[in-house]
Amino acid sequence: MKPTITWIVAADGGRARIFEHRGPGKGLVPIPGLSFEDAHLRTQDINTDRPGRTNSSEGRGSAMDPQTDAAEQRELAFASLVAATLKAKFGEHAFERLIIAADPTTLGSLRRALGAALDSSIVAEVPKDLTKVPLAALGQHFDKLLAV
Repeated sequence: MKPTITWIVAADGGRARIFEHRGPGKGLVPIPGLSFEDAHLRTQDINTDRPGRTNSSEGRGSAMDPQTDAAEQRELAFASLVAATLKAKFGEHAFERLIIAADPTTLGSLRRALGAALDSSIVAEVPKDLTKVPLAALGQHFDKLLAV
């Protein structure tokens, strides 16, 4: 009997680790080559230039506020990268079930980026950042979802 393969994604706005679970007693195994890390930069670190200026009708210039938060845009791009990888691997039948553990903001970004493509495979969402939890302790966060 072929085991049901479950992938677990532990992510935050700039880091994602993906693990595989192949059944009871098998534990969680990191998937080689599927670990993502982006520099955690704050908006003020990304926006190093002075804001643009605009002229008012009185002839004075004033600073323009950026339309979007640069750090938020970077996190959305990161979520899109992770989601694209998950969609591709699901299309290759690399896993049947998916569990996503991420801080609430990243969880929302990942869900939007995944769209309906993986809805049938997502068995649980854990609104918690587990990216820094050591592998040995990570399984306990999924005890009720998996027989680790």
